[in-house]
Amino acid sequence: MGETIAKNKKAYFDYFLEEKFEAGLVLKGSEIKAIRAGRVNLKDSFIRFVQGEAFLFNAHIGRLETTHHFYAHEERGSRKLLLHKKQIAKMIKAVEKDGYTVVPLQLYFNDRNIVKIQIAIAKGKQLHDKRNDLKEKDMKRDMERSMKDY
Repeated sequence: MGETIAKNKKAYFDYFLEEKFEAGLVLKGSEIKAIRAGRVNLKDSFIRFVQGEAFLFNAHIGRLETTHHFYAHEERGSRKLLLHKKQIAKMIKAVEKDGYTVVPLQLYFNDRNIVKIQIAIAKGKQLHDKRNDLKEKDMKRDMERSMKDY
């Protein structure tokens, strides 16, 4: 994995992540320029399957001021994900039969400077699970502080 552009921290907090996948994105030139400028937010984004294909919805890729309005892209439009058929079949099965969801985790450049997105099959956390995670995080931070002072 190369340089991370955007991370969906909310997904790590709200879901138990089962299996991760790497997918390509179908993007326009103005979207690539905006991504290189770091104008991306994955916070409220989600993945849906339409006619056997995976799409990323509600991911915000801002426009640059230098982009001509004719070539400008839709900021919160749907973007097709490029995956193998077996991977898509596995995800669709998990979503339909087992009650899982597919969430985007992070957007990054791979070794050859191509934009990739990491997605995961995930199960939603209950409120008490989130509280336990916060408690563990606080305890870990306190231990690190005490070790640092020691």
